[in-house]
Parts: sequence; C-alpha cells; structure tokens
Amino acid sequence: MTFLERCRYLFFVGLLPVGLFLSACEENKKTPAIPQREAGYAVLDPQRVHKKAAQLQQYAAAHGYNTQYALLIDFRVFSGNPRFVCYDLRRRRILSKGLVCHGQGPDYRVEKPVFSNVNGSRCSSLGRYRIGGKYNGRFGTAYKLYGLDSSNSRAFERFVVLHGHACVPEEAQLQGLCRSDGCPTLNPAYFETVQTYLDKPGKPVLLWIYH
Repeated sequence: MTFLERCRYLFFVGLLPVGLFLSACEENKKTPAIPQREAGYAVLDPQRVHKKAAQLQQYAAAHGYNTQYALLIDFRVFSGNPRFVCYDLRRRRILSKGLVCHGQGPDYRVEKPVFSNVNGSRCSSLGRYRIGGKYNGRFGTAYKLYGLDSSNSRAFERFVVLHGHACVPEEAQLQGLCRSDGCPTLNPAYFETVQTYLDKPGKPVLLWIYH
C-alpha cells in the first residue's frame, strides 16, 4: 500500500481528520497553512440573517416545510468566524451560531469558497435544502440533504450531507478551517445541539446556504 493509499484508508475509516488528510495526502507534498483572517473578510450580519430567515419562512409556509426552525449559512463570512445559524422563525431570533467548513473545490488552500453543483467538484452548493433522514455514516451521525434549487439539485447524489467532524473547532479561529468535499460540517459538540431541533417531530426543517 502506497503512502497516499494508506492516507486515504485511514481517512475513510475515520482515523485521520480531514485537515490532516488534506495536508498529508494532497499529491504527497508539503502544503502551506490555510490563510489567516485578513482585513475585509465579512463577519456574520444579524440583519442579513433576519432578512434571509423571513424569506425562508415564506418559502417554508408555501411549500409545506417547518415554519418554526431553520438553519442558515452565510458563506461570505470568513471560515474562522461563526457563520452557521440555528434560527427560530416564529420568534424571529437567532438560537445559536457556530463554525462550519465549506467544500475544498479545485484548491483547498484558497479561503474563498468556490461553488458548484457538479459531481466530483468537491464544492459547496448554494441554495435551499430540505434536511432529510438521520443516519449513521462514516463520520457518525449525519442528515441527508436534498437540494431544492437548480444550484444544488445534485446534493443527494453527490453525498452532500450535514454532519460533524473533529477538525472543526468550537471557538472562532484566526486561521481558516479544514475543508470538506462539499458537506456543511460542524463541530461535533455544536452539532449535537443542532440535532435537538432537527429531531423534533413535525415537518422537515430547511437549510439555506447563501453568499
């Protein structure tokens, strides 16, 4: 087994974190650190969150989805800052915020996300998602995602899911986060708090990834 094959094996069985997999296995050569936060990077704008949430509530009501809770991700925000939001649509308030990584795309060293709906692109996809069934996968608990827009219609077939991973820290970071293959990935402890809303009985909860 070559070094690269060994890395891939350890990664897929969950013994090698995403960040280490990328740095150790990308063409088997040393790579630079993920860029530090720079002036000009956006931070989460609560007013923009409230506006997007109001739009999502209207969409949920019109299409038969959950009108109490929703999840939102603003990928304009630097990955080391909180940009994932769990939102109470009825009370119009943010319940919690957390870190979330984006897809690595063609070059995981680039901080700015690249978006695509193409199979094999390893990119995040913008758009609204229906959060589907809960299951136990290679990263532990995960939720299937179904894209509701033309920009993310292949999410299910691309195996883009919502899950947690140890490479995502709990607190804000000066450096950017690890990258995924397109999955919105949370800190495991924070992910557990989000599950409490997703597991409530009722209509499916929506996720909106925007930029």
